[in-house]
Amino acid sequence: MEINPFVIVLVRPRDPNNIGACARAMGNFGFSQLRVVDPFPPVWREAVSAVGAHDILQHAQCVDTLDEALQDVEFSLASTALRNRVIEQEIIFLPQMDSFLQRAPGRRTALVFGNEKSGLSGEDIARCNAVLNIPTTAKQPSINLAQAVLLVCYEIAKCQGLRPLRAAKTGVYPTDAQREVAVQTLDELFTASGLKADWPALHRQALVRQVLSRQNLDRSALFLLKNLAEKLKQRLH
Repeated sequence: MEINPFVIVLVRPRDPNNIGACARAMGNFGFSQLRVVDPFPPVWREAVSAVGAHDILQHAQCVDTLDEALQDVEFSLASTALRNRVIEQEIIFLPQMDSFLQRAPGRRTALVFGNEKSGLSGEDIARCNAVLNIPTTAKQPSINLAQAVLLVCYEIAKCQGLRPLRAAKTGVYPTDAQREVAVQTLDELFTASGLKADWPALHRQALVRQVLSRQNLDRSALFLLKNLAEKLKQRLH
């Protein structure tokens, strides 16, 4: 399933910086369809010039009503905190998004967010098919608009198998025999330096093995450590 079926809808946003941050969050995670309902014109004009999200903002649809924003979608989710709300629809918590998406993969879905001051109205929420909630602590139940969009976009992208631009390199790890060569070299450094000289060699070597295991060094890092130990041992002779 592609992320494209998702439409981000901002209802009456008030802060151009927040609008720009929402667009940038969308771009970070592969969302491109933005619709803005009834924005204050000066705020909207300022937001469209936001750095880093020009393409999304330039192609965003500006509409007068939520009805217009939802007219071609197949399902809509109203993002809201639950405090002081009477919710009649199904409530989907953000960590449950994956199981929700599996019910009807590929359907065109609107993710609806309210403004920074009051969020979505009761009428806005009732207009949507279900409610999306981002769980938070009771002390701070609401989330900044741009942060909410970021969290939701990330969670959906993760569910859809988000692929990073750069994959982490896979290390080449040493064999047990190669690790034992390093253990022996480090133990010889212990002897040459007089460090832990009162310990039996077996105890020192066991300690070195534990340290190397915890560090999970790849082969090149282990060889670097071994070579360093050899150089230090030579200088001590």
